[in-house]
Amino acid sequence: MIWNIIDKRKRKFRWREINAIIEDIEHDNITADSDFFDERNDAAPIYAAREGILLHDAILWAENQEGKVTLFIYDKGDGL
Repeated sequence: MIWNIIDKRKRKFRWREINAIIEDIEHDNITADSDFFDERNDAAPIYAAREGILLHDAILWAENQEGKVTLFIYDKGDGL
């Protein structure tokens, strides 16, 4: 399930084809000024990516993960 979203798109109103990456929420712990996650999260993928998908589908994909994840959103052609 989504616990954080990082939108890296330069073209913020493009939703038809984006690239999406999900990572275990624990990876955010190294970022300055982040909330600290310290629970078991064995079901979260370390890293997974989808290319050229609808923004809506990226959100559903990330939300349906068993573990807690950060969803990174990129313009098509970026982030992978």
